[in-house]
Amino acid sequence: MSVKLSFANLDKLSENVARPGYVPTDLTPGIVHFGVGNFHRAHQAVYLDDLFGKGLGHDWAIVGAGVLPADAAAREKLKAQDWLTTVVEQDSGHMAARVTAAMVDYLVPGDADGIIARLADPQIRIVSLTITEGGYFIDPASGKFNPESAEIVADARNPATPKTAFGLILAGLARRRAEDVAPFTVMSCDNIPHNGRVTADAVVGLARIIDPDLADWVERNVSFPNGMVDRITPATTERETRFLADEFGLEDAWPVFCEPFRQWVLEDRFPAGRPALEKVGVTFVDDVSSFEQMKIRILNGGHAVIAYPAGLMDIHFVHEAMQEPLIAAFLERLEQDEIIPAVPPVPGVVLEDYFRLIQQRFSNPRIGDTVRRLCLDGSNRQPKFIIPTIADRLKAGQGIAGLALESALWCRYCHGTTDSGAVIEPNDPNWERMQDTAKAAKDDPSTWLAMEDIYGEVGRNPLFAETFAGHLKTLWELGTRETLRRFLM
Repeated sequence: MSVKLSFANLDKLSENVARPGYVPTDLTPGIVHFGVGNFHRAHQAVYLDDLFGKGLGHDWAIVGAGVLPADAAAREKLKAQDWLTTVVEQDSGHMAARVTAAMVDYLVPGDADGIIARLADPQIRIVSLTITEGGYFIDPASGKFNPESAEIVADARNPATPKTAFGLILAGLARRRAEDVAPFTVMSCDNIPHNGRVTADAVVGLARIIDPDLADWVERNVSFPNGMVDRITPATTERETRFLADEFGLEDAWPVFCEPFRQWVLEDRFPAGRPALEKVGVTFVDDVSSFEQMKIRILNGGHAVIAYPAGLMDIHFVHEAMQEPLIAAFLERLEQDEIIPAVPPVPGVVLEDYFRLIQQRFSNPRIGDTVRRLCLDGSNRQPKFIIPTIADRLKAGQGIAGLALESALWCRYCHGTTDSGAVIEPNDPNWERMQDTAKAAKDDPSTWLAMEDIYGEVGRNPLFAETFAGHLKTLWELGTRETLRRFLM
C-alpha cells in the first residue's frame, strides 16, 4: 500500500526514499520561479535541495509562479502535497528516489496583483525562468526580441495587469524602483543561446514600449546572467506515477523522472546576492558562452539529429532510436563531421569525451524519454539548435550534407505521416503552418526554405537549397531507412 506524499507522511516513507535533510518549514523564500515544470523540479530545485541539506542558504527557498492555463492544475497538484516533489533518477545501473522540499509556495496563476506584490518583496533577490525555448518572443530569423508579438502588445497596453512572465517581471521591477528597493537578478534556466541576454532583451524591449525611462533604469541596474543547464527530463505519464507507487510505495500526483547526470554553468553576476550553489556542483564562470554553444549544438542538436528519423520510423523511445544502427551511425557521422568541428574550444572540456557521454545518456534505457518529445516544437528549436551550425559551416565553405538531411527529415516529419503511413499528431505550436508548408515542399522544396523567419539567409543559400531538395526527394521516393543507408555509404 502506497503512502500519499505530504509533510505529515515524510516519516512514513520507505527507507529507500530519501527525504529532505532539513526542516522545510524553516525555509524562507528568496527566489520566485516562473515555469514550475519537470525540468525545473529536476534541476534548479534539486541543487537548492542539496544546498539546504548542507545547512546552507535556507533563505533562498523557491516561490513558484506561472502564466499558462496548465499552471493552475500543476499548482493544485503540488499544493495538495505541501509543495513536495519526488525526483527519481534512473539509468541502467542506478535508481534512486528522493523527496525535495525547496519550494515553499506557488502563487496563483493569473493573479497579477499577488505575483507583482511578491516580486516587489525585498526578500526576493532572484527571479528565475524555465518557460521553454518558444516563450521568449524571439523572431527566429533575426534572433531578436519581437515587440509586435500579440502577448507583448497586450501587456504594453495593460502594464498594471500583465499576463506574460516578462510583463510581470517588469511590473515587479517598476514597483521596486518606485519604492526604492534594490532590483532582483533575473536568471533564465532555458536552453537558449545567451539566455540572459535574450531575457534582458525581452524585459527591456517591453519596457521601451511602456516607459523608456524605466527601460533605461532596467538596463543600468538589473543583472541578467547567462547560464547553461542540462539534465534529460521527460514528461511525466501514468507510467511513471504507477512505477513510483509500485517500486517505492509512494503516491505523488506529479513525480519527476530524470537521468542521474546534471550540469549547471552560470555567470557570476548576482548583485543582490545568491545561494552558495558552488557548494553543490554548480560551476560559476565569467563567460558561459562556450559552454552554451557546446551543449546546444552537440546535445540539443544531437537530439534533433536522432528525433526525426526515429519519428518517421515509428520508434517510440529515445534509447530505442539509439539501438537502431542507422540512426546511431547518422548521429556519429553528423557530430564528428559537421557539428563538433563547428563548436569552439571549451575550457577544461574535451569535446570528443563530451559527445561520448551524450551518446551514453541518449542510450539510457531506464529514463523513458520519448522521440515525440524530442520532435516537439521544431519551429522554435531548429533556429537555435541546428540552423546556426549550418550558417557557420556555409560561411566557412564547409560541407553541410548531413545537416541538410536533418532539415529534410524535419520537413518530412512535419508532413504529418510516418513512413508506415501512421498519422503524426500535431507536435508544434505552429503545426498547421508547418504541415501546410511541408505538403507544398513535397513538390517544391524551396517552399520549406522560404520560411524566412526560420531559415533566414541559410534558406537562400544555393548549395544548401540544392542539397536539401535532393535529400527530401530521396526521402519521399525511398523512405527514411534507405535514405540514411545511402547517406552513410
